[in-house]
Amino acid sequence: MTCPSQSNSDRRPFVAEINENWIGNGICYGPHRDGQNPGGPQPTRAQLRDDLHLMRKHWQMFRMYAARGSTEIVLDLLREERLDMKLILGAWIVPELQLDENGNVIERFPEIAASNRAEVVTAIRLASEYPDQVLAIAVGNETQVHWSAHRVQTETLIDYIHQVREATKVPVSTADDLPYWRTPESERLADEVDFIFVHIHPMWCSQQLDNALAFVQEQYAVVSAQHPEHQIVIGETGWATQVHAEGHQARLIQGTPGEAEQKRFYEEYAAWIEEARIPSLLFEAFDERWKGSAHPNEVEKHWGLYFSDRTPKAVFSAGSDQK
Repeated sequence: MTCPSQSNSDRRPFVAEINENWIGNGICYGPHRDGQNPGGPQPTRAQLRDDLHLMRKHWQMFRMYAARGSTEIVLDLLREERLDMKLILGAWIVPELQLDENGNVIERFPEIAASNRAEVVTAIRLASEYPDQVLAIAVGNETQVHWSAHRVQTETLIDYIHQVREATKVPVSTADDLPYWRTPESERLADEVDFIFVHIHPMWCSQQLDNALAFVQEQYAVVSAQHPEHQIVIGETGWATQVHAEGHQARLIQGTPGEAEQKRFYEEYAAWIEEARIPSLLFEAFDERWKGSAHPNEVEKHWGLYFSDRTPKAVFSAGSDQK
């Protein structure tokens, strides 16, 4: 099923506010602690409650990447604890087809298609059951950019976006990386979403810390020019505190990692987005040690502003742990 693309007047605005107070300085949240992972042991309700209260000290808007798993418990806790926070709900979508170099179907994966459908159905249900907690929905994460390990056919993604948008009232988009949203090809997908949800990572783009904020500002302007009729929301940006000295990350990442460097980036970045009123989510609240390779310095494990045991890094050292 593919429906006609929407007009500008049909787009739902992304409003990063609670009671007319701006909450656009947000955070990405992965709930899994040490020894936990998406396919294995899950956080307890008490752990999720502790996370929400800790994050609430600094952020009122946050993002999760999947509808199943811990997300429903998180939404229930927001309501139960009466926390004035809003969630950008994710629907995690993965490839349902294997294609050859000419785009012909080699193999179909019906069990994956069924899982994707279940994810979309769950996102729709949660948005309906928690209207005061769900701010927006992101269908798919980094499924279109050329380097993605889980690229999904654009038409498949659009069909899921249509399903979610037709069944909900909140703004709907898909999250993808900077190189994709800069391409002419992205305009086809842009026609189907309410806002552009873009990831801009200066570290992955070989930037030094001194130029990191300017790089994000420049690329934000580039994406805005590419999609002038859309609101631009920055879905991820940040500065990691460790980087592995080998592999792909060692070649691409040239900026120095570290807690002091992360603190500087966070403070400069937060000042910019709050002055410019650009909705944004920093990547991320907590280190996630299940991610990436087994090496302890793997960069994907070290984006958090808190360590995985929930102790603060330098950005929230003693004396700064209050909003």
